[in-house]
Amino acid sequence: MPYRESFPVDDPLWYKDVIIYELHVKAFFDSNADGIGDFRGLIEKLDYLENLGVTALWLLPFYPSPLKDDGYDISNYFGIHPGYGLIRDFKEFIREAHRRGMRVITELVLNHTSDQHPWFQLARKSKPGSSMRDFYVWSDTSEKYKDARVIFKDFELSNWTWDPMAKAYYWHRFFSHQPDLNYDNPLVQKKIWRIINFWLDMGVDGFRLDAVPYLYEREGTNCESLPETHAFLKSLRAHIDSAFKNKMLLAEANQWPEDAIAYFGNGDECHAAFHFPLMPRLFMAIWMEDRFPIVDILEQTPSISDTCQWAFFLRNHDELTLEMVSDEEKDYMYRVYARDPVARINLGIRRRLAPLLGNNMRKIEIMNMLLFSLPGTPIVYYGDEIGMGDNYHLGDRNGVRTPMQWNGDRNAGFSRANPQKLYLPVIIDPEYRYEVVNVENQEKNRASLLWWMRRVIATRKRFKAFGRGNIEFLFPDNSKVLAFIRQYKDESILTVINLSRFSQVAELDLSRFSGYVPEEIFSGNKFPRIKESPYLLTLGRYDYFWFALKREEKALRFGKIRKIPEVSGSWETIFTGKTKEILEEKILPAYMKASKYLLSKFLEIREVKIIENVHIKEDMCDVQLLLLEIKYTSGSLDTYILPLSFLHGEKAENIIIENPYAVIAHLKCDNTEGIIYDSIYDEEFQKHLLLMFMRIHTVHGLQGAIVPYTGKHFKMYKKKELALFKPRIFQGEQNNSSIIYGKELILKLYRRLDEGVNPELEMCRFLTEKVHFQHVPPFTGAIEYRQPGREPLVVGLLQSFIPNEGNAWAYTQDWIGRYFGRILARKNEIQEIPKTSHAFFDRVFQEIPVLIQELIGGVFLEMINVLGKRTAELHWVLSSETEDPNFTPEPFSVSYQRSLYQSMHSLTKRVFELLRKKAKSLQNNQGDLIHEVLSREREIAECYRALLKKKITALKIRIHGDFHLEQVLYTGNDFFIIDFEGHPAKTLGERKLKRSPLRDVADMIRSFHYAIQSAFYKHTLIRPEDTPLLEPWTNVWYKYVGETFLWSYLKTVANAPFIPQDKEDIDIMLRAFLLERTVYELGHELNNRPEWVFIPLKGIKHLMEHQ
Repeated sequence: MPYRESFPVDDPLWYKDVIIYELHVKAFFDSNADGIGDFRGLIEKLDYLENLGVTALWLLPFYPSPLKDDGYDISNYFGIHPGYGLIRDFKEFIREAHRRGMRVITELVLNHTSDQHPWFQLARKSKPGSSMRDFYVWSDTSEKYKDARVIFKDFELSNWTWDPMAKAYYWHRFFSHQPDLNYDNPLVQKKIWRIINFWLDMGVDGFRLDAVPYLYEREGTNCESLPETHAFLKSLRAHIDSAFKNKMLLAEANQWPEDAIAYFGNGDECHAAFHFPLMPRLFMAIWMEDRFPIVDILEQTPSISDTCQWAFFLRNHDELTLEMVSDEEKDYMYRVYARDPVARINLGIRRRLAPLLGNNMRKIEIMNMLLFSLPGTPIVYYGDEIGMGDNYHLGDRNGVRTPMQWNGDRNAGFSRANPQKLYLPVIIDPEYRYEVVNVENQEKNRASLLWWMRRVIATRKRFKAFGRGNIEFLFPDNSKVLAFIRQYKDESILTVINLSRFSQVAELDLSRFSGYVPEEIFSGNKFPRIKESPYLLTLGRYDYFWFALKREEKALRFGKIRKIPEVSGSWETIFTGKTKEILEEKILPAYMKASKYLLSKFLEIREVKIIENVHIKEDMCDVQLLLLEIKYTSGSLDTYILPLSFLHGEKAENIIIENPYAVIAHLKCDNTEGIIYDSIYDEEFQKHLLLMFMRIHTVHGLQGAIVPYTGKHFKMYKKKELALFKPRIFQGEQNNSSIIYGKELILKLYRRLDEGVNPELEMCRFLTEKVHFQHVPPFTGAIEYRQPGREPLVVGLLQSFIPNEGNAWAYTQDWIGRYFGRILARKNEIQEIPKTSHAFFDRVFQEIPVLIQELIGGVFLEMINVLGKRTAELHWVLSSETEDPNFTPEPFSVSYQRSLYQSMHSLTKRVFELLRKKAKSLQNNQGDLIHEVLSREREIAECYRALLKKKITALKIRIHGDFHLEQVLYTGNDFFIIDFEGHPAKTLGERKLKRSPLRDVADMIRSFHYAIQSAFYKHTLIRPEDTPLLEPWTNVWYKYVGETFLWSYLKTVANAPFIPQDKEDIDIMLRAFLLERTVYELGHELNNRPEWVFIPLKGIKHLMEHQ
């Protein structure tokens, strides 16, 4: 039964967008230790090819063969060479390649067979004139077709060879052991039809038509590209199109462009053809340091229809062929690229890419940039992605067909066989030897050629213009610079390449793009806007640029209603194939950039990839839970989880109205249309998450599985009661999402995922199941994404719900409103504002004046006293562990104090540099404040340097790590501490570090400052005329509230070993931590909320004035 390919997207032009990887099965990986690569080995290495980014595999001949011409001498078209495996192995290979989104192209050797083929053996025995005899071309004389050239003149003197059994000459355009088939015989064509059907039924996506110009012979011609050949190709194409869908024919026609174009016919012959003349001219251009050879040959290339495509490579698998160059050019190429005559063969040079280019990394890069930039489908030859070498002393063209180099072990990791059994020896040339040049080494080095190739391939795949667009050459006066524009629909890509070994300057005429901004594609950096005048670029040696030319647009205001993008397809397959690419390239980057869940908003998103899809389709729940890999132009990357649901009808309209930013896209299906939206708003998904804990039910995805598990406290809940809990979304979350079940449980769904043990999960289990701290919500369960061989990703955390009246931020804001009201009510009786000339940590043991207590509120101050106590108790239990190394306290050291200073100093330098850069763009009324803060940079550094003056005796412990008023729940008479995941901007490892607990204290004190300042500037009930009166009172509130918190904390910790006993040491540390936190806040606001920078600026000023 024919294998049905798994590509869900109907794209007849897929061959325009693919990146083709050409390989020998025998050379790639040996799975059975016989010294020969095989299909089982190739299957094992498909993940490597998928990671490389290639999307089509071109397999060189794998059929049964005597292997006198590397498999192009076929003895059976319907089988697999026994050294490579079985038909069932090939079928599995097809399935696995398709599953990874890779097409498969094989060789269809039309022109000739092996002389060992049963057809030939039967033909030479058959009577002259019989149909079997006429399977091949015979003659009584070798004088026929004298105008046909001898192609392999290094090996053959004539195209005719005498056969003593047939007593006649047989025709062969290549080796004498490869007799040509006779296409004037209808039975030959019938056999070819059967061969094609056999392999296409099995799932093959396309054929490379080997030696296709030589199918027919006619006297008085050169026997190449005859009209009969094109008539046959038309019938072949018609047969394939009528019986199969989205298949591809690629012509190997080593012809000049004006001749090769004939193989497209009128769109009714081959879909694609090799552009052979371009290949040698790339090498000529880089050696001559002149763009002329490239521009000249492409200007000679006729235009082709939109359904046709050129394909090209940097060197053919046989050799760098020189058939399509003049004699003078051939001599030039031999002199510069093959000085050793042994490296020359037939009409080419038998060398790999890296040795041809002298192993010059920059040359290799710009040659590949040309490969991926010029019109056509690019082909990468196996091993060239790591810069493999060759051994042209092996004879024939075997020097470029040696085993793939996987690692530095025996046989380059290619085979476990005795080295003497290898089909060819591995490369041991000192410069390219397999111990140095191999995949394993380059995987470890992100600056390697392999990583560079991965990045370039991934970048090229983002733009259709490279595969489908037209080309327009630019002609700067400097001929050493090649520049051209690729355009397709709304994409305009400018490529600029310096072909010289020296730096160059070029002025480009980009006037028709005046007003556009060139955005460097790899980094995302924006270059100066294009004007009517010539655009000046400087390029280093063998340098290159890819620019996306974009219209300069003003940024949309945040509050503007977003337009929901549209996508067509099926909900079941929307995240596969072509629609997946559309989502990754167009929809998801924009959605994530605007999402409240994205933490790195100041970073420019380079690309978004869907790396996992866990389809939860159970009960009434139908959710596709995606893992997204977001790469930024800075080089960093994050993993986010995005659960998506599909909805149509009135309910969909409600989602659009109530939660427009939850909608990803408008999906148009065949029978209906609706929206794809964030499943956090899908009630069935909310219910199902809780059911997963009740059932301990694992859901498998493409790569791993979602696994729930429960903690000790989960046993407190009866399953029947759990099923009745009504879910609702907690509206206060920003970076994550939370679902509340009744009044009993709350599930936090993390949005950014980190590989390894989540600090919040670790802290909650420790605090509730080991030390039984009463003021955190009990841990009841967790959901993890697990993948074999990887650390788990914590997806969700289930805790008991704590009935509350809101968080401490809202509670504090309420009391601040009362504070301002009392001041205004008593302004006539208040004689003067209390002085706050001393820092509050110098006054923690003094009584708060009665007036201040009345204004702030005695009840509020008492609750702040409780908050200080709860914070101290938290630190006490976190310091109590003696066995678990993750929680065992560690003593301060001089090196730790030095690292504290260094990190604070570095942070301040980076943030102040950012402040200087953005100072002009900030509001004018902050200019004096900015200048004052910048002028205090040295004073701030001296505050940090105080940490180095003497050894401080204290302990490092696990702390909250992101402790502020929003991380505390107010129950009406007490506080519960929540959200132990640490600061989201820090890495998982940083969040789990042991630190001084005074960091938490400083963070909370800074939160008090934010609370009073934001209330003062944002409070709707404060009249403009009251602001001069109230502003000085903000410092009073901050002073005494912070005092109360600190006094309560220090009283509760008493003589705890994690706090210095010397009051001066506490003063030094707390001042440094407060400054560090305030500087961090300044950097955060500069990148995310410039309108809020006044708060940390005032905070720094206040801290420096009250020393």
